[in-house]
Amino acid sequence: METLWANLNSIILFVVTLSILIVVHEWGHFVTAKRLGIAVERFALGFGPTIYSWMHNGTRYMINIIPLGGYVKMAGDERSQCSGNPDEFYSKPAGHRALVIFNGPVVNFIFAYVCLFVVFMVGYPDLSNKVGTILEGYPAQAAGVQVGDQILRVNDRITESWSGLQEAIISSTADTIQLRIRRDGREIDTTIAPRVEMNKSIFGKYRKVRLVGIRPEEDIITLKYNPAVALLKSGQELIKITNMTYKAIFAMLTGSMSVKENVTGPIGIFYILKKAAEMGMSHVLFIMGVISASLAIFNLLPVIPLDGGHLLLLGIEKLRGRALSARTDEYVAKVGFSLIVLLALFVLYSDFSRFGFIDKIKQLLP
Repeated sequence: METLWANLNSIILFVVTLSILIVVHEWGHFVTAKRLGIAVERFALGFGPTIYSWMHNGTRYMINIIPLGGYVKMAGDERSQCSGNPDEFYSKPAGHRALVIFNGPVVNFIFAYVCLFVVFMVGYPDLSNKVGTILEGYPAQAAGVQVGDQILRVNDRITESWSGLQEAIISSTADTIQLRIRRDGREIDTTIAPRVEMNKSIFGKYRKVRLVGIRPEEDIITLKYNPAVALLKSGQELIKITNMTYKAIFAMLTGSMSVKENVTGPIGIFYILKKAAEMGMSHVLFIMGVISASLAIFNLLPVIPLDGGHLLLLGIEKLRGRALSARTDEYVAKVGFSLIVLLALFVLYSDFSRFGFIDKIKQLLP
């Protein structure tokens, strides 16, 4: 019974989280269109049959049965249906249309920043900067670092947590690094010459990594910051997430990183959120921020029917001084839509395979 209740809570969390992210994205399109004088006929959350709908200020708001997407239907947003009325999408100049499309991902980025800001304000758990294990034969042992030492600083960088400590060591460039350690209530300084090894990164490339040979103590701390620091750190974290996401996309496109193992869909997101919920609300907010930023980045890819694909066509229109022919437009849309469907099926298959559903289905077959 407890397992059933836990799974039900996880499903509710998944649906609510996904719905919030979809509404945020579509609201970016919606509010921009409204401000530019474009009539919005429908604002839909989900696909398939409508569960509930209502009219407000000329727009029908709809909640549909499959909560895996959403859309904003604007007047005249298909060239074949545009009659030339001033409140239609295709009656507006290319710059206005681009702004309507672009602001969906922009609002996702803003929402991601807000989520991260709240996380840094309320606090998030991390491993402390205390040493739990000294590896045999590594520089830390030779330098006299001891189990229980609290590493306060690496060179001129304050290390509040183990993740910050790791980053400071890896990003150092000098032959030696200076550590400030708290031991038995005293602060002492020591110098370590890190060992350089070749490790394979998450992007599939080998790189030189600086190691000193220490592992963390199982000591969880909560890090929280004042609003000014949280504003700065949330911006830094969003830049880091965005940078890593683009690197991952490039690595997958070039084949140095497995697409099957590193792309996740609805099932993967469900399990990630379920695990985050077990660790606390700040983890859920952090994951929401990451997914929101990822949604923005994915939507900016130059493929129809994604926002980036529409922006690409508008860029071509601006350069040519006229739009592509209706036939070319239709062909590009069909090809792009087919690619997205294939990608969605591939991601779904990868999710089923990664979480063992494929093997379970095979066991059921005669």
